[in-house]
Amino acid sequence: MSTDTIKTRLIHAGRDTPIEGGSPVNPPLVRASTILFDSVAHLQDVRSRRNTERLLTYGARGNPTAYALEDLITELEGGYRTRLYPTGLAAITQTLIAYLNPGDHVLIADSAYEPVRHFARQFFDRYQISYSFFAADGQGIEALIRPETRLIYAESPGSLVYEIVDLPALAKLAHAYGILLAADNTWGAGYLYSPLELGADIVVSAATKYLSGHSDVVMGAVTTTEAAWQTLNLSSDAHGMTVSPDDAWLVLRGARTLSTRLPVHAAGALAVANWLLKHEAVAMVYHPALPSDPGHALWLRDFSGANGLLSFALKDKSEDAAIKVIDSLRLFGIGASWGGFESLVMISNLKKARTVTDWGGQGTVIRLHVGLEDTRALIADLEQALPA
Repeated sequence: MSTDTIKTRLIHAGRDTPIEGGSPVNPPLVRASTILFDSVAHLQDVRSRRNTERLLTYGARGNPTAYALEDLITELEGGYRTRLYPTGLAAITQTLIAYLNPGDHVLIADSAYEPVRHFARQFFDRYQISYSFFAADGQGIEALIRPETRLIYAESPGSLVYEIVDLPALAKLAHAYGILLAADNTWGAGYLYSPLELGADIVVSAATKYLSGHSDVVMGAVTTTEAAWQTLNLSSDAHGMTVSPDDAWLVLRGARTLSTRLPVHAAGALAVANWLLKHEAVAMVYHPALPSDPGHALWLRDFSGANGLLSFALKDKSEDAAIKVIDSLRLFGIGASWGGFESLVMISNLKKARTVTDWGGQGTVIRLHVGLEDTRALIADLEQALPA
């Protein structure tokens, strides 16, 4: 899908609300728990079809405002349909729960969002689901496939240091073994990356990040192919998964400006990354748009751009040195998440976040999210915080 097409769809998707007379620019905010019907026959008819059709039957099954956001995300991802979840992590865990049964095996990228590891330890052992982690770049994954492997869960670029996997090759491998491929597309936000077009069956994203863009709402989304849809749909209904119309409305509003915001984030992050590369205190800069990045060639092939994320490591590998730099920053707020208008910084321990690749000798990683501030001011802030 071309960037121009996505820009247009961002503005027009999810706005076809049937209202007699004129139509508002934005879909209305519809708050509802109980839904009324004309008769018992009407109620029974709608309920008999709600597992396969998107029908307004009860608040726990969705609402018109959320449906509008589902339509927008489906347009972005190029999928069949989308489900919304109260957090990005809920979208991930519900995906894993939906497609895995006792006795199954799942392969998870070593670079996956760190809470996925916690979920695997807490949940899979209890429900007799086995799991293995594979290298973030996909190397050696075929040797890890078992007869009971049912799902591969990838994240590209990976969390914290942005390893990129060859998703088309991974999809070809998965489908040759009859395995479903799920991909986290939070980094790409449905705008920079199209996992479904590259062969994935399921796409997970945290709408908390760039889709919302204002750091005032948490939400997750899962978009699938038609073949993979009903398994997720029925499982989500059984678990009562829905989102509030207020949150859906906020994400809808933020998504309209996604194509305008992302290039600004990307330009700022690249400028900061190039500046850090030249700083004498910096040992390594992680950003896929840099020609020196190991995943740069795949990024050029499969992505249409970058965002505001980058990470770097100091030559002084001690955690104390990284903490001193972070505590000295004035414009970068210390906080989790990213994708909002503001710049953020977080300390990252790759020794805990990776188990396949040994990061023991790499030192502490500092992750930056470059917001919409003046890039010159952000670089000046880093300059005063980094050791001379």
